[in-house]
Amino acid sequence: MHKAIRALAPASLALAAALLFSPAASAQQAPKELQPSANEQLLLRVHAKGDQIYICKLDGGQFSWTLKAPEAQLFDQNGKPFGKHFAGPSWEADDGSRVTGKAVANALSPDANSIPWLLVTVVSRNGDGVLAHATSIQRVNTKGGKAPASGCDAAHAGQESRAPYTADYVFFAPK
Repeated sequence: MHKAIRALAPASLALAAALLFSPAASAQQAPKELQPSANEQLLLRVHAKGDQIYICKLDGGQFSWTLKAPEAQLFDQNGKPFGKHFAGPSWEADDGSRVTGKAVANALSPDANSIPWLLVTVVSRNGDGVLAHATSIQRVNTKGGKAPASGCDAAHAGQESRAPYTADYVFFAPK
């Protein structure tokens, strides 16, 4: 009996890991308003680790932290470097392909201390690599990244603040 359990354990762990890291599984977790269109299919999924950069600005007579840009490294499912995420918002793969998008929908993160989940529509692309056919991107499984709750006033105008975050970016392309 113990031999049978030990023989099945690696397969069970592999299956659990595949389900946990499966792009299709994570896409199912996103709320309805963040689902890509029916004519799109999964292209790839990457994990981001970096910062959301905020700047203290006067807006409408009040000072507040405003998103300046993300700055994150992207990693594939095996933890190997894939590319980067930066202002635009833009994503660039190590093969030189790049997409820039525009957020079209958002939903609160299940983690109240984290930035929202997003659905982004690709508005421009460069290069012939892996991202060349991407049309939509989901930002899901966010941890951290929220603007500071205080510290933005006249004395700190123009000051930047970095909020560490992680997220998964799920890319979709036409079927």
